[in-house]
Amino acid sequence: MKAYRHAALDALGDPTRRAIFERLGEGPCSVAELAEGLPVSRPAVSQHLKVLKAAGLVTDAAVGTRRVYRLNPPGIDGLREYFTQFWSTAMSAFQDEVNRQVATERAADTSAKEKS
Repeated sequence: MKAYRHAALDALGDPTRRAIFERLGEGPCSVAELAEGLPVSRPAVSQHLKVLKAAGLVTDAAVGTRRVYRLNPPGIDGLREYFTQFWSTAMSAFQDEVNRQVATERAADTSAKEKS
């Protein structure tokens, strides 16, 4: 699962792919609809979608003669879990450091009071 999350993060590292991902957050779109709002060609949008799909972030389905892309909920859940774990670990480390500094300051205050 770790490599999968890295693929998703890597895929979103590109500004055009991030823009496509964010647009799909508003609802399903075809390649043509996505290309309308971007400064890249339809073939380029298709290549970006291929990367997002390989990373598990989007799915596609044939609708008539076109393919419609949408966000893939399990892929989004994987990203959310990653960031939740990352944030929880960072906040725990921050809390531990604050507690260590408070204990150090209290020990210094106690020592100073005993000397006076």
